[in-house]
Amino acid sequence: MAQVIRLNRMGSATVNSKVKSAPVAPRYRNADLRAREHLYLDEVEAMMRAAKQVGRHGHRDATLILMLFRHGFRVAEAIDLRWEQIRLEDRNKTIYITRVKNGTPATHPLDRREANALRELRKQYPDSGRVFVTERGTPLSQSVVRHIVKRAGKWAKIAFPVHPHQLRHACGYHLANRPTDTRTIQAYLGHRNIQHTTRYTALASDRFNGLFD
Repeated sequence: MAQVIRLNRMGSATVNSKVKSAPVAPRYRNADLRAREHLYLDEVEAMMRAAKQVGRHGHRDATLILMLFRHGFRVAEAIDLRWEQIRLEDRNKTIYITRVKNGTPATHPLDRREANALRELRKQYPDSGRVFVTERGTPLSQSVVRHIVKRAGKWAKIAFPVHPHQLRHACGYHLANRPTDTRTIQAYLGHRNIQHTTRYTALASDRFNGLFD
């Protein structure tokens, strides 16, 4: 019950404690919503296909999901990404990654699939300095990115609600299963502390291969 204070005609305050306050929406832990915090490669691919089929910005949304996964972007890093960080004209195409949370920057290679997707994106939004923008040329907000990813996960029929950071986890998990050494994964994802990286090698199923051969 919430107390409401009103003034009567004499100017004195009266208290009404019978007014009910609005219900507060419950807050769920990630573990209450999903059994794992990473995505598998086939799920990421399904989300990109789904993103192309829904909404008016299918190519932008699919490219956003691709880049979130391939380069382990946090949302804040992706929406601040600028074309000046990307070199598509060179023989060796690259992207310069800046990290938030005091992460270490790095230069990543771009493969043909990424380069082609980015070229098409630049044609569709030619007047913006940032890579991922609205139709008005303004940067995407974090809430819009979350909506794009959640919607793609739903259309891809993934069994649990998907959030953008799961694509970063999917990147680390994929690299650990290749396998890639822990220091390389640390540098690729920009972790200052290697303890943040070892979660992926701990999850890698390949380390148990051959135990019963």
